[in-house]
Amino acid sequence: MTERPHGRRGNSAAVAGKLCLHSAVTHRSPDATHTAVPSIRDRTGEDLEECVRVLGEVHRSDGYPVNWPEDPAGWLSRGSELGAWIVEADGRVAGHVSLAPGGPDDVAPGVWSEHGAGRAPDRTAVLGRLFVAPRARGRGVGALLIGRAVERARHAGLHPVLDVVSTDTAAMALYERLGWQPMATVQRQWTPGRTVTVHCYGAPPGVPAP
Repeated sequence: MTERPHGRRGNSAAVAGKLCLHSAVTHRSPDATHTAVPSIRDRTGEDLEECVRVLGEVHRSDGYPVNWPEDPAGWLSRGSELGAWIVEADGRVAGHVSLAPGGPDDVAPGVWSEHGAGRAPDRTAVLGRLFVAPRARGRGVGALLIGRAVERARHAGLHPVLDVVSTDTAAMALYERLGWQPMATVQRQWTPGRTVTVHCYGAPPGVPAP
C-alpha cells in the first residue's frame, strides 16, 4: 500500500522506506439515512480527482497515508498494474483499492514464499491503496473492495497478500473476518529514528479462477 522499500524480510526484518501501510477501513455503525446499495466498478482516469478528495478526508480523519504524497493522483495510479477499483454509494466515491504484482521489495510476498517450499514471490499480488470514506463505513465497502481484488488476483493465477501496521486493528479485524491469515510480524524503519511493527497477511487458499 505504499512505496516498495528495500531490505531483509523476516520476523525481525528492518526495511527502509517511507511507508503508508495501514488501510483506512475503520468500523462504524451503518447510517440509516444511506439507502443506496454500494456498487463496485473499475477505476478510470476520470475518477482520480474524486478519489484524491476522499483520500484527503481519510488522511485528515485517520492519518492514512501517514506520509501525504506530493502527487496524490500519481500515488494512487502507481501499484495498480493488475487493476484498481472504486465503490460508489449515494452517487459518490466511497472507497478504493488497487492490485499489483508482488515484487522483490515487498515484504508480504517474501514471507509468503518462505512459508511454502518452492513458492516464488512473483506468484503473489499485493493489495494496496485501500481506503473507505468515513461517511461510508459500516456498509460493507471494505469487504466489497477486497473481494474484487482477490477475484482479480485469482484470475491471474496469483495469491493475494498485503501488509498492515499493528496500530490498524480495525483493518486486521476485517481481514481476519474475511479469512485472511497472518503470516509474520516484522519491524520496518518508517523514517530515520522511527520503526513500526507490520503484520503480513495472505488471503485464504483458493483455486485460481479460470
